[in-house]
Amino acid sequence: MESLWLEYAWALLILIGLEGLLSADNALVLAVIAKHLPDDQKKKAINYGIIMAFVFRFAALFAISFIANVWQVQAIGAAYLLYLGLKHVLQTKFGKKTEAVHKEIKQEVKGKGFWPTVGKIALADLAFAIDSILAAVALALGLPDSPLDEFGGMDGGQFIVVVLGGVAGLVLIKYAATWFVKLLGQRPALETTAYAIVAWVGVKLAIITLAHEDIGVLDHHFPHSTGWTLVFYGVLVAIALLGWFAPNNKPSKAGNA
Repeated sequence: MESLWLEYAWALLILIGLEGLLSADNALVLAVIAKHLPDDQKKKAINYGIIMAFVFRFAALFAISFIANVWQVQAIGAAYLLYLGLKHVLQTKFGKKTEAVHKEIKQEVKGKGFWPTVGKIALADLAFAIDSILAAVALALGLPDSPLDEFGGMDGGQFIVVVLGGVAGLVLIKYAATWFVKLLGQRPALETTAYAIVAWVGVKLAIITLAHEDIGVLDHHFPHSTGWTLVFYGVLVAIALLGWFAPNNKPSKAGNA
C-alpha cells in the first residue's frame, strides 16, 4: 500500500509541473488579450479571466467523461486556439508592420469595449481548461486503482490527483498573469511568441481530436506517446527561447501601452 501512495505522490509532482507549463500559457494569453486595455480595465479583465479559469477548470473536472469522449468539444477548442494564434502571427509576420498592427489591435479593443475583451478571454480559458483536464486525466489514468470509491467517472485516488494538480495550476495562473503583463512591456516580441504558443497548443488539441476513437485518423495512444510528448514540449521550449532572445525585444510605446 505504501508503494501505491508513493506512486501517486510522484504522479502528482509530475502533474503539478505539467499544469505549471499549461498555466503559464494560459496566463500569458490573459496578459496578451488584455494588454491594450487601459491600466484600470486591464487589471480588472485579468482578474475576471483568472476567476473564469477557476470556474471552467473545476466545471471540467465534473465533466471529465464528457470532455474525454466527445471529440466535437476537443475540436472546437483546437479550432479556436489555432485561429487566435495564427491570425496574430500571420498578420504580424506577413501583413502590416508591427507598429501598425499594435495600433490597429489597440483601436479594435477600444472600439469593442471591455466586456467583449473579457468574452475573448473566456473562450481562451475554456480551450485551455479542456487541454489541462485532458492532460491530467491521461496521466492519472496510468496510475493503478486505489482503495477509494469512484468519483466523476474515475477511480477516487486518480480523481484526487487530477483535482490537486488543477488547483496547483490555478494558483500559478493567479501569480503568473500579473508578471507576464510586466514582461510583455519589457520584451514586446513575446507577444507574437505567446500567440505562436497558443497555436501550438491548438495543434496539440487537434492531435487529440484526430486520435479520438470515433475519428481514428491517428492511433488512439499517439497523443500520450513519449515521442509526441518530447516533440510537443521541445517545440514549445524552442518557440519560447526564440521569443525571449528576439532582436526586436526593445520596449516600445506600443509595448508599454
